[in-house]
Amino acid sequence: MSAPVRRTGGRSAAVLSAIRYAVEELVRERGAEKVTIPMVAERAGVNPTSIYRRWGDAPALLNDIATYRLDPDRPLPDSGDLRADLAAWAAELVEHYRKPLNASILRGGSATAGEQETDCLRNRRAEALLIVERIRQDNDAASPVSADEVIDGLVAPIVYRAIFLPWTLDGDLATRLVDRLLPQ
Repeated sequence: MSAPVRRTGGRSAAVLSAIRYAVEELVRERGAEKVTIPMVAERAGVNPTSIYRRWGDAPALLNDIATYRLDPDRPLPDSGDLRADLAAWAAELVEHYRKPLNASILRGGSATAGEQETDCLRNRRAEALLIVERIRQDNDAASPVSADEVIDGLVAPIVYRAIFLPWTLDGDLATRLVDRLLPQ
């Protein structure tokens, strides 16, 4: 007897998609702080226990949706030039958080994170490490910045602006931040 074939997608994918869509709609309509699991379940047409079983609570759900919105499987810039790669990556983050829904979901996820690192930050740290490490390997030399310096110098100012000053996320921000991080 052969092992059962696992379906890719199917009902689980449809349910996840409905839940994510419901969260996005509710955040857009009411704000992240007012989204509850029962509201999401009703909007998505699923039983609340399905959501509680997977996420546990609304903060975990919002954190997951915030991470989902910035696709972790997308290709990262890889030109071999640290300045160019960081600028392209930072510009992508700025553009992503210029969208009000994405900024709102980020606010909701970060407001509920407490003292724990969010999945969103963990993913950005991994991306920064990958970019810095690729440059080190390509040039067979130490990078002029660490992944933590990239988080502090690029990601933190972008996230701060997305949360508190969204109108300041302009097209030149990424370049200004990279210039500050890597002075010429």
